[in-house]
Amino acid sequence: MSLTQKIIFTLNGKPVQADAQVTASALELLRGAFELGGTKLACGEGECGACTIIVDGRSRNSCLLPAVDLDGREVLTVEGLWSEDGIDPVQQAFIDEGAIQCGFCTPGMIMQTKYLLSKNPRMTPEEIERGLEGNVCRCTGYKKIISAVAAASAVAAE
Repeated sequence: MSLTQKIIFTLNGKPVQADAQVTASALELLRGAFELGGTKLACGEGECGACTIIVDGRSRNSCLLPAVDLDGREVLTVEGLWSEDGIDPVQQAFIDEGAIQCGFCTPGMIMQTKYLLSKNPRMTPEEIERGLEGNVCRCTGYKKIISAVAAASAVAAE
C-alpha cells in the first residue's frame, strides 16, 4: 500500500501540485512527476551536492528532503534558471570558464553558486571554496569551477 499526500507549491516560478508518496524524496518527485532531469541522483546521502535545489531561498540536498516538505514552498531547480533573456549568468560563467567536464555535477554546482551569490555577490576565492565544500566533482581539480564562480561573482557584483 502506497500512501500519498497532495502537495501544492511553486516550482520554477509556477504553481504546481502533485500527489507525493510520503516516503519519496524531493529529488524523486522532481525527476519523476515533473520530469526535471537536471537535478541529479548520485550518492543519495547528502554528501555530493549533485541534487542541490533552492527551497525558499536556501540551498538544499533534494535527496534528503522529503517530497511532502515542499508543500507551500518555493522551489527552484536548474531548469528554472532559463528566462526569455536566455541562460542565467552563472550558467554562462560555467560555459565560458570550461567548468562543465562531464556535466553530471554541474547543475548542483550551479544551484549552489546561485545560492552563494544570493548571500554574498562579492566572494573571495576562499569563500568560494568553502561554499562549494558540499559539492563534489570527480572530473576536475575544481580550478575551472572556482574560476566560473569567481566570474559569476564579478557579474553579480556589478
